[in-house]
Amino acid sequence: ELSRLLLDDLAPTPRPAVGLELLFGLSPCLLALRAARRRVARLLLQAGRSGLQGERAELLRAAEARDIPVLRPRRRKLDVLCRYQVHQGVCMEVSPLRPRPWAEAGEARPGDDPQQLWLVLEGLQDPRNLGAVLRSAHFLGVDKVITSRRNRHGLPLFPAKARQGWLVAGTVGCPGPEISLPSEIPITSCLEFLWDQPTLLVLGNEGSGLSPEVQASCQLLLSIRPGRQLPPGLESLNVSVAAGILLHSICNQRKGFP
Repeated sequence: ELSRLLLDDLAPTPRPAVGLELLFGLSPCLLALRAARRRVARLLLQAGRSGLQGERAELLRAAEARDIPVLRPRRRKLDVLCRYQVHQGVCMEVSPLRPRPWAEAGEARPGDDPQQLWLVLEGLQDPRNLGAVLRSAHFLGVDKVITSRRNRHGLPLFPAKARQGWLVAGTVGCPGPEISLPSEIPITSCLEFLWDQPTLLVLGNEGSGLSPEVQASCQLLLSIRPGRQLPPGLESLNVSVAAGILLHSICNQRKGFP
């Protein structure tokens, strides 16, 4: 009993080494191991579970097959390490996942396929929102995703793609007196949008949306119309929810979409 108390209360909490980041949650850790795009320094599985089964057992087997050290800390330590976020008893210390610069993404010629869709994310801050948007984009068949924490990075991209015959479509909340929009940019419901040319769909920051500079670079603004009269403060959707609705309304026009 004394040894168990010492293990819980007195031993130092492990922290990621320099250059590593913490990945937690059963599905994120298992997907990262399957993809093998990150270096995994060690796997931490919650101690005290009677027999690992299902995906937890798969995690352990995959780690052992790659000679990844496995630790079995108590729940309290995992709570502290993950800053009391939901970790499901699993976390890993991993190298960062490095995205490629957008200039290396490769060019697509509009004549090859008029139904190409690139998603541009401007200034998303919440990693959960980013993860949810990426998951929806992959599920629904988006061809490429370009993202940055700074709002101005996409400005050179938009006129270049427009000259190649691409449509630059921004997104905006349901227009109202409190939303000021450039009058020369048409606004249409995502349900009425006809996807007949390669398209860049641009989503903005969780709070402020698209910056004025980015919005002015758009040729069209898409909105999601609410199904009822909404009170002040509830006129918009979470960005990841909005992304799923917008992408589905566009991608279900693709030939062969289930």
